[in-house]
Amino acid sequence: MPEEISSSVEAIEVEAEKILADARTRANEILLEAREEARKIIAAPLDMDEVKTFSDKFMSRARAEADKKIEDSEKQAAEITANADKKIEETTKLVTDIVTGGS
Repeated sequence: MPEEISSSVEAIEVEAEKILADARTRANEILLEAREEARKIIAAPLDMDEVKTFSDKFMSRARAEADKKIEDSEKQAAEITANADKKIEETTKLVTDIVTGGS
């Protein structure tokens, strides 16, 4: 009985080694195929129309974002100016009231 178990274990080990060897071989084949595909992609000429289209879209989005930020900044500047004018008015009235003794 122990001999049967021992030979079964050995058979399993041999089978596992075969499976591992096959897996390594297949992995190496896949790596070679991937390297070859990468070389082809790198060597392929760039489609300048695609690059131009991408560039145009990118620039368009960048301009739109910049325009939005400019618009927001102009609104903030207008609010600050309006608040400053109001504060100047209030301060002027306060000083005038203090000088003239009025309230």
